[in-house]
Amino acid sequence: WRLFPAAAEEAAAALARAVRYAGVGTVEFLYRDGRFYFLEMNPRLQVEHPVTEMITDVNLPLAMLLVGMGVPLHRVPDVRALHGAADPHGAG
Repeated sequence: WRLFPAAAEEAAAALARAVRYAGVGTVEFLYRDGRFYFLEMNPRLQVEHPVTEMITDVNLPLAMLLVGMGVPLHRVPDVRALHGAADPHGAG
């Protein structure tokens, strides 16, 4: 599923931390000639979210609801599976 540089993923996470955002949303970049450029941050689901769901196998509306209920994002089973957790439902 990794179609984008890890540095862009870290830049998106750093931006969310900088503005203390916790939730589901998108950070959009332009990628050209091996470099990425920030475009915008959208603190909501985008109309294109089914494409992300197909690529990552993460149910984004469910993740948004769970995070809104106080479940840390790293505890959401789909997110754990995306990042290679051996047991997506486990405590580790």
